[in-house]
Amino acid sequence: MSTAQPPVLKPIVDEPVPVLDARWGEAELSRLTAMVKQRSLFYWKGPQTEALATEFRRHYGLKHVFPCSSGSAALHIAVAALRLKPGDEVIVSPITDMGSVIGILYQQGVPVFADLDPRTYNMDPAAISKVISPKTRAIMAVHLAGNACDMTAICALAKTHNLVVIEDCAQSWGAQHQGTNVGLMGDIGCFSFNDFKHVSCGDGGMVGTNRDDFGQGLSKWGDKCYDRTAGTRDPEELAPNYRMSEPQSAVCTAQLTKLEHIVSRRNRAGSRLTAALADLPGILAPVTRPGDRHSYWFYLLRLDLAALTVNRADFVEALKAQGVAASPGYIPMPVYRYKVFQNHNFFGGTWPARDLGATTMNYTKVHCPVAEAILQDCVVLPLNEAMSDGYIDKVARAIRTVAASRLL
Repeated sequence: MSTAQPPVLKPIVDEPVPVLDARWGEAELSRLTAMVKQRSLFYWKGPQTEALATEFRRHYGLKHVFPCSSGSAALHIAVAALRLKPGDEVIVSPITDMGSVIGILYQQGVPVFADLDPRTYNMDPAAISKVISPKTRAIMAVHLAGNACDMTAICALAKTHNLVVIEDCAQSWGAQHQGTNVGLMGDIGCFSFNDFKHVSCGDGGMVGTNRDDFGQGLSKWGDKCYDRTAGTRDPEELAPNYRMSEPQSAVCTAQLTKLEHIVSRRNRAGSRLTAALADLPGILAPVTRPGDRHSYWFYLLRLDLAALTVNRADFVEALKAQGVAASPGYIPMPVYRYKVFQNHNFFGGTWPARDLGATTMNYTKVHCPVAEAILQDCVVLPLNEAMSDGYIDKVARAIRTVAASRLL
């Protein structure tokens, strides 16, 4: 009787996930070397912060900009600039980071969640329209994973209802809608330099606007409402300290010089993978509108579970067996289902805006069915600028192989 074992099949993706040898190098070191020779590392009129503003404007031509401590800080500054009254509403995506909603709540505003488009994963203009109320002050367009929202439709809605548009570009450096960079079409653009974003200084952010009514006091909302120009400390309103330091600005400036290379490589890799998965039964690849550019912070696809013989967990395990770095799901649930929302526990077990009658919002009753479905069947794949065409082709072949063997 033969005791020979069956041959072990080699995974289709037979190499580790490509990573950059180094994200930081001579460009960053040169700026940091100059920075340590400065007499001050404070941001105001600092040479590194001034250089950052100049480099940022090469990509994003915003008249008023303020570098800050994080993308969450940028969004809080943007919301604060609206000078919300308690109970005022800001429409936002249910699939996003907490950073999108923290500033709304701290300003005693009310996040209102609008459902998503099932294939772009961004806010559906029709769903936004349904939740606009007399209390709505703004729409926060969250460009998820590097895919641009339909800013044409969102800005048209905002104009009709006299609303401000804040763009959350934390995940979408270099993404474009109809040839224009995201962050330039709304009233205020917000960006993140977090360690995991396209460009980074570890943690940092940028907020900018072309509107003078918001921009002339923009820095005050991130700098304790101090008037640095006049040199006075007599704040008129309450504002936090979200300043960026000179070392952070030095790294960010150097990083931004690499932005187009990073985004073009990611777009090439992501577009190649999407093309390879087009019309594949069981797989719903992300959709980018014609004329838009996806910058692929990560690659998010959906499974058509009705066409497959396995559940998501088993499908992902099969992908991993083929060498694909895949994760089941993105965030565990829509933001409105987080404990803090379900318990309305925003300030020491209370929610002043509701307790004092400024809103009747009850997050236990909120339901965005498309967003919930996306989180139930989506799969996340890492994607970065170090990935070659050959590597992407292996990933595509592995996904096609797993899907074909598990179709009904």
